[in-house]
Amino acid sequence: MNKKIWFITGISSGLGQALAKTAIENGDFVIGTFRNQVQADTFNNQYGENALALVVDITKQSEIKEAFQLISEKFGKIDVLVNNAGFGFAGAIEETTINEVREIFEANFFGTLLITQIFLPLLRQQKSGHIIQISSHAGFKAFPGFGIYSASKFALEGFSEALAAEIAPLGIKLTIVEPGPFRTHFAGNSFRHAVSIIEDYRATAGAFRERMKLVNGQQEGDPLKASQAIMDITKLETPPLRLPLGKVALVSLTGKLESVQKDIDRGKHIAESVVYD
Repeated sequence: MNKKIWFITGISSGLGQALAKTAIENGDFVIGTFRNQVQADTFNNQYGENALALVVDITKQSEIKEAFQLISEKFGKIDVLVNNAGFGFAGAIEETTINEVREIFEANFFGTLLITQIFLPLLRQQKSGHIIQISSHAGFKAFPGFGIYSASKFALEGFSEALAAEIAPLGIKLTIVEPGPFRTHFAGNSFRHAVSIIEDYRATAGAFRERMKLVNGQQEGDPLKASQAIMDITKLETPPLRLPLGKVALVSLTGKLESVQKDIDRGKHIAESVVYD
């Protein structure tokens, strides 16, 4: 009777895979997306009646709508919607082409926005549900060499923060998850780089690219512990709007807050000086 139905995008690896595993082991039912039919078939064979894998490209609205139609007809509800699919990207702002930017935003922002919009009518009808938006500590504080990725996650957090206030009176919850570095494939095969490299950015964006290569497989974060933390907040009556995960994430968020507060304090008299008497 207490079994929840989860819809999680991007469960082939990383945090999405760990979260699907945790939810199933908790006794819940998981509907997850893959971009590869072989992977989806393997998942379905492994988990049988406890899960359902679908092949969905989140950058294609028609495929999202088909998935929603199937889910609404077959299950009639979604308790937890997790927007996890996306990819990382390194490159200085000047190095990154507009086409590369568009690819990042299609996956990390527009895909998530579309899924959220398409599933909201079902959640409103239920007057319940919990939306989990997988962002990043880089969705709160930007780093050189990671700016376009951060921009995509800043945009995600912007609409999600507003949405949380819009849907709260309707009985729907929303949490933005902000992981730091976790030991997944994020910095490995699924990570992308700007094709163009400008020598002048070697000490900033270039240093970031090299650091990403070095940390791959050495990150502090445990995906299974993170998935359990997410599972735990879905059981709260009043979950947090933001959930940072990992010590690095805490340092990033705290540093950004301190920096903003410092600017506010230094510029307060200027801000107050520009209003009508």
